[in-house]
Amino acid sequence: MVSDLAGRLIHQDPWLAAFDKPAGLLCQPGLGPDLADSLLSRVQRQWPEWRLVHRLDRDTSGLLLMATNAAMHRQLSALFAQRQIRKAYLAEVAGHLRGSGGRLESCLARTGTRPPRYGSVAAGKIAITRWRLLALDVDGAGRPLSRVLLAPRTGRSHQLRVQMAELGHPLLGDPLYGDGNSAPGLRLHALGLGFCHPATGQGLRLRCLPSW
Repeated sequence: MVSDLAGRLIHQDPWLAAFDKPAGLLCQPGLGPDLADSLLSRVQRQWPEWRLVHRLDRDTSGLLLMATNAAMHRQLSALFAQRQIRKAYLAEVAGHLRGSGGRLESCLARTGTRPPRYGSVAAGKIAITRWRLLALDVDGAGRPLSRVLLAPRTGRSHQLRVQMAELGHPLLGDPLYGDGNSAPGLRLHALGLGFCHPATGQGLRLRCLPSW
């Protein structure tokens, strides 16, 4: 409902806005009445001109950026395309990671449909992510987990989910690349965005914490 948007509005100025998207909600409507509900459709009931700049997976929560007009939409889209927007995600993954951090690089492409799946393929598109270990812990059943900060340099579909699974540490609660039963929902949250504001020229850092 539109009424729940105020509590999820992280930032608003005359040119752009950022929302904390809940897990399980689409970014934009899909095909068919069962996929009509989305954050964008809710927002546009109140602000019809606002446009989605980028996307998050349905099961991923966190920061989602919108432009309030067409000109700003083009400028922000160009910043994403030029990799001038810094992105940070918080994740919980199965097992205890070795080391304090590192760099993941792979070539990703779609490997399956219904549901879409992605994986490393020689002819795929380059995907680069830096990771940093935040904490080692255990879940309620005593199974080891790692809390990590993920900073993707590219924006491939399912990039973080695939790369962590291929590293041997799938995201908790991931039904596609993990067991799907290790957490009540996917443990992936878009934590932060940082970029130079196209309209003001000032640095803008946005941040919101997950509910888990």
